Amino acid sequence: MSVLLIAGSPSAPSRSTALLEAVGERLAKRHARIERLAIRDLPAHALLLAEWNHPAIERAIAQVAAARVIVVATPVYKAAYSGVLKVFLDLLAQNALKGKTVLPLATGGSPHHMLALDYALRPVLQSLAARHILPGVYASDSQIVLTPENAYQVHNDLAERLNEAVEVLATEGLKLPATHGFEPVPFSRVRCSV
Repeated sequence: MSVLLIAGSPSAPSRSTALLEAVGERLAKRHARIERLAIRDLPAHALLLAEWNHPAIERAIAQVAAARVIVVATPVYKAAYSGVLKVFLDLLAQNALKGKTVLPLATGGSPHHMLALDYALRPVLQSLAARHILPGVYASDSQIVLTPENAYQVHNDLAERLNEAVEVLATEGLKLPATHGFEPVPFSRVRCSV
């Protein structure tokens, strides 16, 4: 049950990475095995020149191949996902996401960029043969605020949307039991009185 969290922000710390980590924390509580890949930490020269045989690039591609579920987060710049994410996705094989469930996340300066998930990122994920791309979660900068302790805090309405997205990801992508509703009761424990 491996989940790979891909941070597509060129800066750190970032709101999109904070959104990604909020999903990671929720999945960890469900006992999913979490791995992380921060694209900004890959060697820029190897990324830009598509050096597939560079050890860091090979490891990153292997992480994608080994994961069952991918959660990818990006800031939105000029109505599109980040350039560093684009460069990395371009390095992946045409079927790199085959059989995988993907949850896209994005942050942007205003709600006006929300459609970048559907019109910019989703087609690329589909072209990489993702089995199932879940509805994405978009957050505006005002929904992820920097606290005086230099940590990002997610607003309550966004936290609720993240809870819902993680629930869908856990049940559909990881095949974990749902956490809402009634717990299943074995037939041997059913009692009937008339």
